[in-house]
Amino acid sequence: MPTPEQMVAVVQAYVDAFAAGDADAAAALFAEGATVEDPVGTPRKQGLDEIRAFYALSMATGAKLEMLGEPRCAADYVAFPFAVRLEWDGRPTTIEVIDTFRIDDAGKITEMRAFFGPANMKSA
Repeated sequence: MPTPEQMVAVVQAYVDAFAAGDADAAAALFAEGATVEDPVGTPRKQGLDEIRAFYALSMATGAKLEMLGEPRCAADYVAFPFAVRLEWDGRPTTIEVIDTFRIDDAGKITEMRAFFGPANMKSA
């Protein structure tokens, strides 16, 4: 089972990948066969090719992540609150999100789920 320190390091690497606009770095955090459900309730992306393509599109918006609190670790999951700052329909927008990652023994994300909805999207 990954340690809390390993899980927090994965979260930081994820935020850093967005800061750099590096979809390859984000995808490299995931295990083969991993899934991304962003936001929850939308079709899952599965496998590294779909995940890399998803992050390339997300990062093309200029999205940057800002942590809003400390990650919470339990068993092989880490949950963390953050804000996404980006241009949406030509306006600066902030989306407040809580992500969960399930992390395997190798320190790779096997499942990512993003929790947010329209009420969490605000003009900045």
